[in-house]
Amino acid sequence: MVADGAEQLVLDWLGGQRGAMLELLETLVNTDGGSYDKAGVDAVGVHIRQFLDSQDIASEVTPDGKFGDAISATVGQKTPPFGNRPILLMGHRDTVFPKGEPARRPFRIEGERAYGPGVSDMKAGLVMNCFVLAAIKKFGGAPAPVTALFTGDEEIGSPFSRPVIEHHARGARVVFNSEPGRGPGAAVTGRKGGVFMRLEILGKAAHSGANFEVGISAINELAHKTLALAALSDPPKGITLNVGVVSGGQTVNTVAPWAKAEVDLRFITPADRAATMAKVEAIVAKSYVAGTSAKLEITGEFLPLVETADNKELFEHYGSCLSELGYEPKAIFTGGCADSGFASATGTPTICAVGPVGGRAHSPEEFMEVETLVPRAKALALAILRLR
Repeated sequence: MVADGAEQLVLDWLGGQRGAMLELLETLVNTDGGSYDKAGVDAVGVHIRQFLDSQDIASEVTPDGKFGDAISATVGQKTPPFGNRPILLMGHRDTVFPKGEPARRPFRIEGERAYGPGVSDMKAGLVMNCFVLAAIKKFGGAPAPVTALFTGDEEIGSPFSRPVIEHHARGARVVFNSEPGRGPGAAVTGRKGGVFMRLEILGKAAHSGANFEVGISAINELAHKTLALAALSDPPKGITLNVGVVSGGQTVNTVAPWAKAEVDLRFITPADRAATMAKVEAIVAKSYVAGTSAKLEITGEFLPLVETADNKELFEHYGSCLSELGYEPKAIFTGGCADSGFASATGTPTICAVGPVGGRAHSPEEFMEVETLVPRAKALALAILRLR
């Protein structure tokens, strides 16, 4: 299909924005924004709102007292509102890195890659969404209003943002989540769900030499439970249990009166979640060491992005735009979790990882492929403009 007038104007404008996009990306990467650093995440939001304001795009803030505020902006909205449901673009502003990380290793470009905390996960996707919104504001052509949602707590399971995401997704026509791309022509059509849990065990302290026999070791109980939880993993079915953090005990010469663990469950279907959680709860309830007690708390959860027929159809539409730009489309399933699961669970067609291509997220080696920034923006814009 040959690009029409409005499409070509959008594509040409985006083609000339590489420098401006990298400038905004540098600003965002060099701004602290760990999930628990509300002030930092909100500072990233200020930069985004300043850019939107420079493009004559109004934005709204949904505030929270603990986590980063949610920001939304819409272009093409008719007044009074009527007509088609909006097309929703999503992205999160928070990162996994500790405060001060941007100062320790600020944004830089080496060769064909950009580096820095959160450069691909997912500040490049935020930049892309900003510029796609600006292009459609300038030249129009979208078949419906386009809303961009910028949240601030995805890396910890979106405890504040989940209902905000679900509200926007329920009213949307389709959802594009701009997590980092896995290749120039790739997008994610399926993701695992995840449950993050804290396990606490109580035992009884005793002197390990003088009164060993009256002690009840919480650490020993945790060891039994750790092995039992690990045995629930079934990788061929996509089910994994990982005890990722453990702590416990008082002193080396005291029988441990307490122990704690943080547990990660990954699954593909809601049915697998329900079945596995029942087994987890049975392990928690069982005392392998007599006299111990245990408590399990769910601290965060992601819903899976299920590969539905509607999601597949949306990917095929997006893939056709990639093909026109010279890229071979590829649908990917991943074990990582994202906000796209919350959006898809509302019943709205959703695909993920349409952002610029990057890799090694959550590590000091995280990178973004610079020359994918503009093409991925073009692909997203074209997919929006051609929704019918």
